[in-house]
Order: sequence, then structure tokens, then C-alpha cells
Amino acid sequence: MQEPLLGAEGPDYDTFPEKPPPSPGVRTRDGALQNKRLFLATFAAVLGNFSFGYALVYTSPVIPALENSSDPDLHLTKTQASWFGSVFTLGAAAGGLSAMVLNDLLGRKLSIMFSAVPSAAGYALMAGAHGLWMLLLGRMLTGFAGGLTAACIPVYVSEIAPPGVRGALGATPQLMAVFGSLFLYALGLLLPWRWLAVAGEGPALLMILLLSLMPNSPRFLLSRGRDEEALQALAWLRGAGADVHREFEQIQDNVRRQSSQMSWAEARDPHMYRPILIALLMRFLQQLTGITPVLVYLQSIFDSTAVLLPPQDDAAIVGAVRLLSVLIAALTMDLAGRKVLLFVSAAIMFAANLTLGLYVHFGPRPLTPNSTMGIETVPLGGTPTNYLTLVPLLATMLFIMGYAMGWGPITWLLMSEILPLRARGMASGLCVLVSWLTAFILTKSFLLVVNASGLQVPFFFFAAVCLVNLLFTGCCVPETKGRSLEQIESFFRTGRRSFLR
Repeated sequence: MQEPLLGAEGPDYDTFPEKPPPSPGVRTRDGALQNKRLFLATFAAVLGNFSFGYALVYTSPVIPALENSSDPDLHLTKTQASWFGSVFTLGAAAGGLSAMVLNDLLGRKLSIMFSAVPSAAGYALMAGAHGLWMLLLGRMLTGFAGGLTAACIPVYVSEIAPPGVRGALGATPQLMAVFGSLFLYALGLLLPWRWLAVAGEGPALLMILLLSLMPNSPRFLLSRGRDEEALQALAWLRGAGADVHREFEQIQDNVRRQSSQMSWAEARDPHMYRPILIALLMRFLQQLTGITPVLVYLQSIFDSTAVLLPPQDDAAIVGAVRLLSVLIAALTMDLAGRKVLLFVSAAIMFAANLTLGLYVHFGPRPLTPNSTMGIETVPLGGTPTNYLTLVPLLATMLFIMGYAMGWGPITWLLMSEILPLRARGMASGLCVLVSWLTAFILTKSFLLVVNASGLQVPFFFFAAVCLVNLLFTGCCVPETKGRSLEQIESFFRTGRRSFLR
């Protein structure tokens, strides 16, 4: 049954038909694509997410290599490894904080391009590192770039995309982040850790080159009084021959109603704070599922469990599954709707985390540290355990699949969809700040909890959070499938709360 958002009545919705006409520049009835420029602009922007995904999991193959390094200046202890893994999230939080200003000051496009500067500097530091401080500083700078792009790219993509494909295009930031992670896992099988840092420079430089040729967001241009440039940008994005005047007038009318920045007094208005609160809680709960520590310490997790395959191969397989799952989400998001995928996603992650926790608690152990040999000889209940040792890999694949199908891409998409225009730049940065501060706490404490209480404890906690996510989705998340950003904002202005009940 559709959510009230899709059928809400009232003066704010009188101008929007029950079934709006097909979005210009997307698809005709025969299914032929009329415009490829929109997809080119999206691709140019989400290259930043590729770099983000690459940087996020950079530590997965690098930490084991540095823990075994013979160079005393680069050898990592367990405490140093936890800082190397978690300091990225501190940088990302700082990037989200800066996005609260840069998103509206420079605009979405220039903010994304600016992120390439700290990214390139961070990889250069790590590639030439001869001490721990260079590794940590480089990791923090790449995190800063990741936090900035995490706040700016979803907003840019949602503002240039028409409703008909906004769900699919809204999944591309997560999709490209997964591509970046998978690329890192694959290169990690072939290259030493310094060359992994060198390879990370490429995507950021390509992003600057392509994005410099793309237009800015029409909504941002209108908010700066550059109406003629905004019309040209919209016409370019929708393609030659597309009638963009009706869409332009709707965007223009919405921007004019919100021509000033949001004041703190207005922030107490329900139509302002409700969507911001929903977006903040979604980002908070997204991180509490455990996705960041799992990705950051993926190879180390496999090292410390009884696994049938080499841990580095397991990590690459998980990356491939994550990519496939995001592709499924991108193709089904505008068909099944956001809420259905969020429900399925949370249920799958609950089952996977619970399975991992039970396996670690009751399952076999490696005979020697960082070893996968001889596991088949360890009995569990008197039966051979060679097939049972596939459980960590299969459960992790299931967890990543569940996350990538729903709570990964949809959280980013809904953030960019429901935030009011006047607060979109500031609020998106605030969401990223909250998200990565949460990620830092989890990532920094993950190894400490594992060493003190065992690997099963965090997985049981993550499973409990997934149950909370199910309840939150049912009572608080609106369905936005097929609606324009102006319609979604009008819905929150009506003050109807039935979607919260």
C-alpha cells in the first residue's frame, strides 16, 4: 500500500497529477534513451565516490602487511593499527563539517572538485611514508575528501536527476564506492601497499577533468539568482528538443519560496526539522549496523576466524558480492520502492550478523595466528569442519549484500531527497558529520572490544541494531518513489504526520 506521500491531498499538491508525465530527457514509451548527458554528468560526479570507496578499505590489505613489516618505523602494533583504520573516519567527519559551508558557498560541483586536493595529497603522503605520522595524516586527508564528497555528490545527483530515474541514479554514489572498494581488493592481490596509494591518485584526477566540463546544479544556480544559466544547465541535462519550461518553473517557484537561508527559529518548524531528523537518524543507524568496521578490518576479521580460503581472497569475493548487490538495488529502487528494500536489507543484515556472532562463539578456531591451514582437522561435535569454515565468508557476503541492497544506497538517496532546499547544504554536511563521528567511535573501539570480549560481541550488537532499523523504517521513513523533490518538500509542508504513525 502506498504511503500518504503518494496520494496526499491539499492545496500544495493540486498542481501535481496523480501520475506525473514522463520526465523529460529520460525515456520515451519505446524505451529509447533521449539524453545521455545526464548520465555523463552523474558519472563525472560519482568518480569521487569511487575514490572514497577505494580509500575507505585501503587499510584492509595494508594493515596486515604493516603488522608484519620489518621496518621499525612502519611496523604497526594493535593500537596503532586501530588508529590507522579509524582516523579516516575522523577526517570524513571534518569533511562533512566543511561541506556544511562549502556546499552552499562554492556550490555542489566545485565542492566535489575541491575534494580532489586533499585526496591527492593524502595518497602522496601514504605512498612516500617513512613513519607512522605520514600514514595517519595521509589517511586523515583521504578521509576528509571522502566526507566532503559524501555530503556533496548525493545532493548534486538528486538535483540534476528527474524523478523517473532519481532512484537509479541516486544509487550510483554507493555503486561507484563499491567499484572503488572492489578495485582496491583486486589490486591488493597484485601490488604492494605503497603502489596501492599511487593508484588511488588516478580517479580523483579524472574526476576533476570530467566534472570541469559539466554544468552546476540548476537548483543551486537559481538559488544564486543565475536564472539564465540555470535554464541552460537544465536544457543541457535534459537533452536537445526536451521541453524543460514546466520543470524549470516548478523548480524556480520552489527556490523563490526559499530564497533565504534557514534561521534557527525556522529550524523549529516541523516541516524543517522532521526531514532533517529522519535523515540524521538514518545515517546514525546506518553506521551502527557495523558496515564501516567490517569493511575497514575485513581481512583482519577473516585472519582471526577459521576460514577455508585465504583471507585476502575472501575480501575480494566479498567486494564482488557487494558490487552485484548495489546493481540489484539500482535496478529495483524505482520499481519496488525505497521502504521495501530497506525492510529486506535490515532483515538480511540481522540474519548475517547473528550468524557471524554465533559462529565465532561456537565455531572452530585457527590452530595458529593468521593461519588458514589445518582447519579441516578441528572437530565440532565430532564432524569435519572444512565446509563449516565457509560460514564466515558466506555470512559476511550476506551482510554486505543486505547492506548494499538497501541501507547503503537508499540512506544516501533519501538524505538528498527529503532535506528541504534551504537547509540541504547545511543539513547534508551535518548528516555526514554525525555518520562519520559514529563510524570513528565504532571503528576505534572495534578492535578494543574484540581483544577484551571476543569477536562475537560486536556482531551480536550489530544484529540488535538491525532490529531497531526494521522498526524505524516502518514508523518513520516516508516512501519517495516517483515524486519530484518539490513534491516531497510540499508533503512535509502540509504538516501531515500519518507517515510517522
